[in-house]
Amino acid sequence: MTPRLPSLRHVLLLLLLVLFTASGCARLKGAFKDKDALEGQPVEELYTRGQKMMHGGNWNGAVRVYRRLVAQYPYGPYTEQALMETAYAHYKSGNNEEAISSIDRFIRTYPTHRNIAYMYYLRGLVNANRDTVFLQRVWTLDASRRDLATPMQGYNDFNTVATRYPNSRYAADARQRMVALRNTFARHDIDVGLYYLRRGANVSVVERAKYLLETYPQSEYQNDAVALLATAYTRLGNETLASDAERVLKANDPQHAYFKGDWPDYPWTIRKLNPFAGEKSPLENRDDE
Repeated sequence: MTPRLPSLRHVLLLLLLVLFTASGCARLKGAFKDKDALEGQPVEELYTRGQKMMHGGNWNGAVRVYRRLVAQYPYGPYTEQALMETAYAHYKSGNNEEAISSIDRFIRTYPTHRNIAYMYYLRGLVNANRDTVFLQRVWTLDASRRDLATPMQGYNDFNTVATRYPNSRYAADARQRMVALRNTFARHDIDVGLYYLRRGANVSVVERAKYLLETYPQSEYQNDAVALLATAYTRLGNETLASDAERVLKANDPQHAYFKGDWPDYPWTIRKLNPFAGEKSPLENRDDE
């Protein structure tokens, strides 16, 4: 009997199987090779390798190297620096939760470290910008109109730097960032007050404006808060308090739009016909001018 030769189809399938097997083995070999390339290296070489990745913007690669360093050498100055670099790399790559976790671990482990002020400062940066970077790139997002819980944590972190470590290199910038955050919080309260005003909740307007003036004195929205008081008191029929508010506003900001009769400048009514537009703040109209 003549032996049956394999068909062309079977030969091709066999060749493909060989190729895939070889490719898979190469990948596995490469993975183990990369792992072995880090294993057992001196701490100085691992740290230098991580630094090169940081300088090249390879944040994830740097984190991988620093983790290996910490696992192999859990104590020492290189380990402390690697933990700080890991937190910064997470921050730069947008991994905010990982960054906060790394920072908190460092603060718990080294509460008296010479660079502890930097770690509080870095935590302030992460918290102040958490959940906003992507949204602000895609849409024009007013940071004051989102959840302010994490920015408030960032404010507290900067306050820690400014009060506990006033002579550190980060204290001055922390104070400036606190001012910016206070303005964000004040803008949020002005927006709430304007919302109440538009709906005729004048008592709530007064309470919100007073809260802003007491909590965020000298903010860039303090004159708007006084204008809110003047408007709400007028609508409530309390001419004495309305006149007092107007006098204070004229002394501090005689050019305020309140005196022109066109404040607050609410958005065009037809905007409500757009179901995706949301409610625009009068402050945004002023910003666009």
